Amino acid sequence: MKVIPLVARAPAAGTPDPARPALASSPPLSLYVHYPWCVKKCPYCDFNSHALRGDGHALDGDTERAYIDALLADIESALPQVWGRRVLSVFIGGGTPSLMSAAALDRLLTGIRTLLMLDPLAEITLEANPGTFEAARFRDYRAAGVNRLSIGVQSFDDDQLAQLGRIHDGNAARRAIEIALAHFERVNIDLMYALPRQTLAAALRDLDTALAFGPGHLSCYQLTLEPNTPFHHAPPPLPDGDLAADMQDAIEARLASAGFEHYETSAFAKPGQQSRHNLNYWTFGDYLGIGAGAHGKLSSHTGIVREMRHKHPVRYLEAAAGRDFVQERREVGVADLPFEFMMNALRLNGGVPLTLFQARTGLPLDTIEPALIAARQAGLVSIAEEHVRPSDTGRRFLNDLLGRFLPED
Repeated sequence: MKVIPLVARAPAAGTPDPARPALASSPPLSLYVHYPWCVKKCPYCDFNSHALRGDGHALDGDTERAYIDALLADIESALPQVWGRRVLSVFIGGGTPSLMSAAALDRLLTGIRTLLMLDPLAEITLEANPGTFEAARFRDYRAAGVNRLSIGVQSFDDDQLAQLGRIHDGNAARRAIEIALAHFERVNIDLMYALPRQTLAAALRDLDTALAFGPGHLSCYQLTLEPNTPFHHAPPPLPDGDLAADMQDAIEARLASAGFEHYETSAFAKPGQQSRHNLNYWTFGDYLGIGAGAHGKLSSHTGIVREMRHKHPVRYLEAAAGRDFVQERREVGVADLPFEFMMNALRLNGGVPLTLFQARTGLPLDTIEPALIAARQAGLVSIAEEHVRPSDTGRRFLNDLLGRFLPED
């Protein structure tokens, strides 16, 4: 067993120069696809999503075809960065990807298989809104290759859904879950708590309703007021911090008793049902991000880069003509790598092996050893058998914990 000493060691002979980190092998690779349209923009949402014009529930055919063309051209333009690497998961997020026609989704997934080395057992997730569910369409999604569905239910309470600006009601949410479970073995249900004037009993009713369907995965998020959203400018009456904390504790306890592992800050899964795509994020794996506003992180022998595609759908489609999809590109500096790694890894309640730090960043463990020692002494992490994980206190004060890995000015 390796025990981290109280004094950081000097780098051993032969340790790579921290100024030029080198990876022994490429991290696992995922693909993120962003679909930027939705029926209606919710007042709490700060994602890159754009409401369809009028009261339409589908993108017009010409724009949909042009967007799929652009996505495939985006992949082609990125091939030199990912050539020869196997893609282990695909996540189609938004917006509301379930607005996509089955034919468009089939063409997209066929193109992905043609252009990339997609693992035959890849997890392929699509986000869906209960207000867009049609049984035939979701049957066709499954036939096209989607094998995991994530449903943005948020609540089963009609009044809460109306305050959140959702386009579905509680009955539509229930029907959506029934349709999803009829066609997909792996289903995630998104729920929110600490909603306007919500009581603890009401939050647990939502949870119990979801559990009654027998899903393998649940995501439970506290409603937060994000900048540049209507809720931030005109806040609704939310439960106070103590009540929100009580809701979190009660939700975690109820899910634990139902056999769910709380494996990530907001994610709970039955055994074998964890999101492989999101686990790749949290273990600092690589991901190619395509689509309007999509973010990506890619490693090579020269370093780690982060990219963002042109954010507005119109600008993204315009960029397709010149295959100039990337709006921002930056190399992650050596001084920033410890924070970026820990910002992801410490979201996992079970933590990560310490050897993963060097494998994913190319930096020796000594780089973060002083911060780890200080965090352990403060009771924010536990370290045993070359493995680091956040303590219960560290989970509660995650921002304070992560701040210890920020670069010094």
